[in-house]
Amino acid sequence: MAELLTLQEIDRFANRYPEWKLIPGKWMVKKYKFDNYLDGIEFVSEVGQLAESFQHHPHITINYKLVTLKLSTWNVNGLTQADLKMAVLFDEAFSKL
Repeated sequence: MAELLTLQEIDRFANRYPEWKLIPGKWMVKKYKFDNYLDGIEFVSEVGQLAESFQHHPHITINYKLVTLKLSTWNVNGLTQADLKMAVLFDEAFSKL
């Protein structure tokens, strides 16, 4: 079973990736802005493929040219290394568009 992150691990991540907003105790959230709607849809498709390959799925909200991803690990009710890994992978996918 996955283990919850320590406060130090969360702080370290937050310092390296300040665009990811931490909601104390459970969630991390990031908003990605796109020049057009279809770029956002393409990104969501890539996020879906990554999430499925790692069996760790974010909440995804699409608001026209804004995509919001929200991560947490359900079975431990908080943040784990899997969330951090997925956040980095999602950022990498975004940078390739």
